[in-house]
Amino acid sequence: MIEGEDVVKQYETGGQILTALKGIDFSVEPGDFVAIMGPSGSGKSTLLNILGLLDVPTEGTVRLDGEDVTDHTDKQRTLIRKQTIGFVFQQFYLLPTLTAQENVEVPRLFDDDEGISERAIDLLERVGLGDRLDHRPNELSGGQKQRVAIARSLINQPRIVLADEPTGNLDLDTGKQILDEFQNVTERDVAVIAVTHDELVTEYTDRTVNLIDGGIR
Repeated sequence: MIEGEDVVKQYETGGQILTALKGIDFSVEPGDFVAIMGPSGSGKSTLLNILGLLDVPTEGTVRLDGEDVTDHTDKQRTLIRKQTIGFVFQQFYLLPTLTAQENVEVPRLFDDDEGISERAIDLLERVGLGDRLDHRPNELSGGQKQRVAIARSLINQPRIVLADEPTGNLDLDTGKQILDEFQNVTERDVAVIAVTHDELVTEYTDRTVNLIDGGIR
C-alpha cells in the first residue's frame, strides 16, 4: 500500500548536516498494524511524517499503491493525504469551541457531503462515545479525547492511519481500549502505523520496526 525505499532525510542545523534517516526500507500492506519503536531522536517521527506525505525525503523513493509520489507538489500531496491518510496526534488537536461530533466533521467542513453528520455519529458510536456527541473537549477525559481523534482520523475513510504515541497520555485500561479500536480498524483493510515508546502497543501489532540512530535494527 505504501512503501519507502532507501529513504534518507537530512536537515541542516548550525551549519552542520544532521541525518535523521539513513537509507530506510519500509512498507505496509492493507490491514497491517505496525509499531515503530526506538529512543527519542532515532527518526521515528521523521519516518512517520514522510510516510504521511507531510515531508519529503532528501534521497530515496516513496510509493503509494506502486505510484512514485516522492516529487509530488504540496497541492498533490495534500489531496492524497485527504483521500488516503488519517492522522492521530498525541496532543489530540481538538478545537475547544466545537463539540465531539463537530470535531470529527472538521476534515469535511469544506466539502459538499450530505452524509457527514451521520458518518460522524456512527464513528463516535463505534469508539464508544455515542453519548458524548455534544460534549466539548473540556468536558471529555483524555481517553475520550483520543477516541474523538481516532473517529476524526477515519472520517475521510482513509486506507492508512498514522498514529503518534496513541497511548502516551492514557492509563492502561484506556490504552487497551484504544488499541482494540485500532485492531477493529485493520479488520476493514485499513493499515495502521503507530510510533510509540509503549511496549503494550507491540502486544497488538502484527510486527514491530525498531529504529536506532536513523536505521532499522
